[in-house]
Amino acid sequence: MSDGSGVVVVDKAPGVTSHQVVGRLRRLLGTRKIGHAGTLDPMATGVLVCGVNRATRLLGHLMLGTKSYRATIRLGASTVTDDAEGDIVASPGAAGISPDRVAALLPRFTGDIEQVPTQVSAIKIDGVRSHARVRAGEEVDLPARPVTVHRFDLLDSRIEGDFLDLEVEVDCSPGTYIRALARDMGRELGCGGHLTRLRRTAVGPYGIDRAVRIDTDEPVVNLISIDDVARENFPAVQLEPDRAGPVRHGGRVAAELLAPAGSTALFEGDEFLALHRADGKVEAVFCSGRQ
Repeated sequence: MSDGSGVVVVDKAPGVTSHQVVGRLRRLLGTRKIGHAGTLDPMATGVLVCGVNRATRLLGHLMLGTKSYRATIRLGASTVTDDAEGDIVASPGAAGISPDRVAALLPRFTGDIEQVPTQVSAIKIDGVRSHARVRAGEEVDLPARPVTVHRFDLLDSRIEGDFLDLEVEVDCSPGTYIRALARDMGRELGCGGHLTRLRRTAVGPYGIDRAVRIDTDEPVVNLISIDDVARENFPAVQLEPDRAGPVRHGGRVAAELLAPAGSTALFEGDEFLALHRADGKVEAVFCSGRQ
């Protein structure tokens, strides 16, 4: 019998935290064992993948998928948070910045790049989150990190007073800050930049078309079963009963049965049993009755 393990893809509303989304789901589903894969800032909306019961142990893997965003970048002003929620620290305007100049700059922020994360972030420095240090008045120096921007497209641009607003779409690796892209583009153009809108449209295979709103009076929660989640995110191998039995209790299988890289999901029939690494080592057992 199912224990209600799986994933809920939430379309997060503006103005709420990812933690508040988890709290709402806990009340709706009647379980404490819920977490999420990849925080969205309160200002941001869109796809927040939430794991329920046994599927919480998959969240670390689901966070590794490519993420897609649609955003509005405002050129002409910088803020302390690199988005519209922070105080403006400089506002020179964007006079003379043309859409063609912006489009010519995008390749510099596409591909494998080194990115300094935004200072107001959840990154920990000596055990204290960077955003807490910044809000306490400290100077924070975060090292650059390698990230990959698979796609950075300029969809539209418009003049808003002294500013130039850009509508963009971005596909990127985990750990990429869209706020930092806005900041760095503005810095490169000499006019400052920050985000005024951010919507995450996909995390791995989960697009906004599969997301549900839970901030309504009568929310409908669509739980994707843990078995389907495993099939959608990992190469799957079907085991015969004689091999499935040991796997249910933490046993290994021959490496040649597994995908050559990453993790492989092992099944008996329709039931997801375990994740195994490419070298044959057991990452975790997920079958019902194992926690």
